Amino acid sequence: MNKHSTQTVASKAAGKGAPAPVRIAVAMEAFRHNEALLAALDTSVAGLNEEQIAERLDRDGLNEVSHEKPPHWTLQLLHAFKNPFIVVLLVLAGVQLATDHTNLTGPTIISAMVLISVLLSFSQEYRSSKAAEKLKAMVRNTATVTRRASDGHSERIEVPVAELVVGDIVHLAAGDMVPADLRLLSAKDLFISQAILTGESLPVEKSAPLRGPANDEAAEQSALDNPLDLSTVCYMGTNAVSGTATAVIVATGPRSYLGSLARTVVGQRVQTSFDRGVKSVSWLLIRFMAVMVPIVFVINGLDKHDWVQAFLFALSVAVGLTPEMLPLIVTANLAKGAIAMSRRKVVVKRLNAIQNFGAMDVLCTDKTGTLTLDKIVLERHLDLYGEESDEALEYGYLNSRFQTGLKNLMDKAVLSHRDLEPTAAHYRIVDEIPFDFQRRRMSVVVANGDGHELLVCKGAVEEMLSICAYAKAGDEILPMDEAQRADIKAMTRHLNEDGLRVLVVAIKRQAPADRAYGVADETDLIAVGCLAFLDPPKDTAGTAIAALNHHGVEVKVITGDNEAVTRKICREVGLNVEHSAQGKHIEPLDDAELDELVKRTTVFAKMSPLQKARVVKSLQRQGHTVGFLGDGINDAPALREADVGISVDTATDIAKESADIILLEKNLMVLEEGVIEGRITFGNIIKYIKMTASSNFGNMFSVLVASAFLPFLPMLPLQLLVLDLLYHVSQLSIPFDRMDEEYLRKPRKWDASDIGRFMVWIGPVSSIFDITTYLLLWHVFGANSPDHQAFFQTGWFVESLLTQTLIVHMIRTRKIPFLQSIAAAPVLALTAAAIVIGIFLPFTGLGAKFGMVALPPVYFAWVALTVFTYCVLTQLVKLIYIRRYGRWL
Repeated sequence: MNKHSTQTVASKAAGKGAPAPVRIAVAMEAFRHNEALLAALDTSVAGLNEEQIAERLDRDGLNEVSHEKPPHWTLQLLHAFKNPFIVVLLVLAGVQLATDHTNLTGPTIISAMVLISVLLSFSQEYRSSKAAEKLKAMVRNTATVTRRASDGHSERIEVPVAELVVGDIVHLAAGDMVPADLRLLSAKDLFISQAILTGESLPVEKSAPLRGPANDEAAEQSALDNPLDLSTVCYMGTNAVSGTATAVIVATGPRSYLGSLARTVVGQRVQTSFDRGVKSVSWLLIRFMAVMVPIVFVINGLDKHDWVQAFLFALSVAVGLTPEMLPLIVTANLAKGAIAMSRRKVVVKRLNAIQNFGAMDVLCTDKTGTLTLDKIVLERHLDLYGEESDEALEYGYLNSRFQTGLKNLMDKAVLSHRDLEPTAAHYRIVDEIPFDFQRRRMSVVVANGDGHELLVCKGAVEEMLSICAYAKAGDEILPMDEAQRADIKAMTRHLNEDGLRVLVVAIKRQAPADRAYGVADETDLIAVGCLAFLDPPKDTAGTAIAALNHHGVEVKVITGDNEAVTRKICREVGLNVEHSAQGKHIEPLDDAELDELVKRTTVFAKMSPLQKARVVKSLQRQGHTVGFLGDGINDAPALREADVGISVDTATDIAKESADIILLEKNLMVLEEGVIEGRITFGNIIKYIKMTASSNFGNMFSVLVASAFLPFLPMLPLQLLVLDLLYHVSQLSIPFDRMDEEYLRKPRKWDASDIGRFMVWIGPVSSIFDITTYLLLWHVFGANSPDHQAFFQTGWFVESLLTQTLIVHMIRTRKIPFLQSIAAAPVLALTAAAIVIGIFLPFTGLGAKFGMVALPPVYFAWVALTVFTYCVLTQLVKLIYIRRYGRWL
């Protein structure tokens, strides 16, 4: 665009920070004459030639929006290693291998755990990304354009959408997708569905600009407020519902409105609450290990004067302190949740989204197709006084039945409301007066052989009342005065406030005209009644919202649809609509003002894509974990910003790419199931972290005490690794454990400070019984010299394994274990197996290779007493902890 007037108007918009599509839309409004617009674009109605097309393709690129594709599988595999604990474990394995290359047990165990965790994570996400790709419709779209051939003649041809350029002359017909951002040159009865961009279910009227001087300021303000409201511009990705048009392309690919949105949703994703939670907990435990391990190393080195042995022991302690199963347990939990969700027709693209479901305490959703059926229905047919009227329905049916153009959604709603075909069969079509934008109505003329012709007209309230001279009141026909017009407008306004869209139906009976009917015949009509339409709520919407609220999830509606309709639907499904806001209300607010508005508002209407994303970020600033459910390109930025983005298989490609989860059915009830599954997943992850963190913390106290007074190591490095392996193998069953019903009622979030507090409270309890075991072995069983260190080390190994394994059952529930809450069968089986192996290992040849010796039977009686006392004390500490902090897991 090289004309000064275009640049002037566009630059004024740019000065206010408007995005490129808005600047282009404003610039187009500056040209009320097609000739000036075509000249500015260096094109003509004859189309572009091959040289111009090649030059513009080279300059602007293909007409494609930014598209995020899944990375190559090798990159996905490498990404699975991006976990702080996996890095620490690999470093520990490397150090162990470097310091003692003859003993491969430790490095092998660590490497196996890392490999299993990485492969589980990689395989699940790789399969999910492949499944998501298959959901995308792989179709090759074309557009009809006028172009100049090499001989200079113009012709209409089909061209791949990707090869369109600025200046191409495009022809639209009903059913066509708009292939780029277009300014209309001419249009007839053109209706465009912009649901992909606005969420508005009804199509909007588009028309070529009226000739006359441009009002730059008005055009600029209109486009800045909402460029989608411009009646002369059609946007890429929308589609023609009815009518025909000729238009010129003004923006392609990334410079289009659709393309500008696509650019905001590809690339690096923001960190979700899950990512932040795992990171905070990981670094808490790593810092703890970094402080404690050097202390153990120094104390043992100074006490034993064998710095190599002290280093190997400290390294073994580091492995014992590191919850090396954390990546595996987390991944296994998430994978199990993904499998459970897949049975409910849900594709989980990103495993972390499962936990975010459980943490979610605010769900933002669009209205159309989520709360509603995404289908216009005829809700009421009334006379002029608000009473039910079959007569208004019958005349409305005749109008919709006999029009010859492409029927819109409201015509289809009328025809499907009731089968009046037997009535219509008595009539034949005589003529019709098509819909146009100025009149906002359409008429059909029918006859039934009684010697008269009947004109039936339906349209917008204001326009219809302006041509009605009479009103039907029962069997009477009365002159219509201004007072009655005001009453009818008040009635229809009340219907609008209830979210209903209203059309007025009127008739005129006259002798056969023996000529073509025209607009001039639409005078002195008799108003019969009105038809009120609604996109009704789903039967399950209210139940689902109540279920989400019961589980602590607040639902907010964010839509591009109008406020009255949205409030009506929200009220019907049980949402509080006391406070609502429109996009224009939040646009001028700063973050603090927006946070205050969002806090008290349930319904957001007439929202632009970036405004939706701002609301999501506002909720996150206030400490909420936010889910967003949407399916259009207008939802993509918000899907990207949310902690868990949810879309459907029928959504736009960009929306599906931006989402973490794809529903194969657009059903809120599935979300409630996802919330519960997420909380089970999170609860089992927290179980493992708290079990391991508290156990490791207790072990550190025990090791420090032992290092201070024992003339030998309390346990050999290899024995520590075996103990750690048996303990963690028993925890592999945790992903299959159940959660108490009380736990599932509230959203659950990561809290590193709570985990640190839990470690300090529960960890030392185990140290008490480790120390009593030291004293028992030292004084009662005489294991008080280096000659008897094998007995001491074996005795502590058995006691430590039993107490650590049983703590699984103590920590997994806030109730009394085995009495009020029993673990799932896999947990019972694996913990029992670990205990049996630990008891019998010292009596085997394998145990001897680990430096163990057989223990006398009387020792196991002491161990049983120790374990029982330990469980009782732990339960008492648990009750005190819950009473003080109001939580357990």
